[in-house]
Amino acid sequence: MPSSHVNVATAHASRYLQQLCKHWAHKFPVEFDPNHGVIDLSLGRTVMDADGAALHITVSADEAGSIERLESVVTDHIKRFAFREELMFDWKRAEAA
Repeated sequence: MPSSHVNVATAHASRYLQQLCKHWAHKFPVEFDPNHGVIDLSLGRTVMDADGAALHITVSADEAGSIERLESVVTDHIKRFAFREELMFDWKRAEAA
């Protein structure tokens, strides 16, 4: 299963994790607490972990072509929530086994 990962430096990781999960909970299966969230989007799965320094995000999809779109959708939504700060997203694709 193709996947990609990013570590986004922010002191507000838990807030953004919860906002994204709540935002999509009306449309997709979502499970979350302040430090961990899983969202099963139609494009694929997003898994997030928050700590005091960063938001750690992994996206995975059945089709390799969906990974780039999923990265973009997740990035765009979090950047909207984080309009008060400039977040950097440097996605790293996992090597196929």
